[in-house]
Amino acid sequence: MSIGARTRVGLIGSAVSCAVVACVMAVVVGAGTAHAAPQPPLPETYNFFSGIPAELSHPGGSLPGSNDFTCKPTARHPRPVVLVHGTGGSQQTNWGAYVAMLANRGYCVFALTYGALPGTPWPVSAIGGMAPIEGSAAQLSRFVDRVLAGTGAKTVDLVGHSQGTYMPTYYLKNLGGAGKVSKYVSLAPLWRGTFGGTPLTGLTDTLLGGRELPICAACGQMTAGSEMNREIWRGGSPYVKGVDYTNISTRYDELVLPYTSGQVPGRAGEKVRNIVVQDTCAADHSDHLAIAGSRRAAYMVLNALDPQHPVPVPCEFVPPFTG
Repeated sequence: MSIGARTRVGLIGSAVSCAVVACVMAVVVGAGTAHAAPQPPLPETYNFFSGIPAELSHPGGSLPGSNDFTCKPTARHPRPVVLVHGTGGSQQTNWGAYVAMLANRGYCVFALTYGALPGTPWPVSAIGGMAPIEGSAAQLSRFVDRVLAGTGAKTVDLVGHSQGTYMPTYYLKNLGGAGKVSKYVSLAPLWRGTFGGTPLTGLTDTLLGGRELPICAACGQMTAGSEMNREIWRGGSPYVKGVDYTNISTRYDELVLPYTSGQVPGRAGEKVRNIVVQDTCAADHSDHLAIAGSRRAAYMVLNALDPQHPVPVPCEFVPPFTG
């Protein structure tokens, strides 16, 4: 098998295996989640797989505390938070560590599943982020408009993981999203794409383009040098002026290579803060998945969303994979 073929298979495998392994783990532990309208405080569980039981018990649903389109933002938290999952994730499976945390603190919390293969049965329908980024960005655009209409807010804050840090830029730059987003918080971002500066540097969209990866068209669009990556950088920067960016990366990221792809400084007039979780705690061994499940990164997200009321970020051991 060629390097290109092995990489194509690897990208698909990384996305699909995460969802499959997560489901298996949830079945083994036998956890369950109630979906009656919950009253705060909701239980907070800092584990990347903590949203899987909800998907198993309520396929295609929403985590308790999320997607209440009658929610009205407060003076302290005037903007709804929209959670944007990564490749292979969904509105439930990717955000078990985040929905309860944000809802308990008074945020209106929303999450969507984008880019799932159309016409597929569950559980394949719960594996999002597979379709071309252009279409996923259009789904995000419609979802944000619905959130704004329901809540009455003027703008939203985005919190994304992996592809969910990258795809929204197409929405901001091409679909009118720039005026609808105030804060853009990224977990494991990949602004320069992945595989840049590695032995796989030569694999561009010609080798990994959507037409060669019908199962995961978005995977090839996230490689360094791809046509989509050039679009993300249109204008000389991945950022949009007027939006407040926070990038949270881990040195142990095994899918964003190198991890510094997501640590892009802002230019004049761009507001950007770059964080590497190990810089303040050597015990943090987060990898690409764990960074979206760890308490440390989650509290960094809280501080990015509400810097006027910071919470202490603990230095504690964070295992890979689960967080």
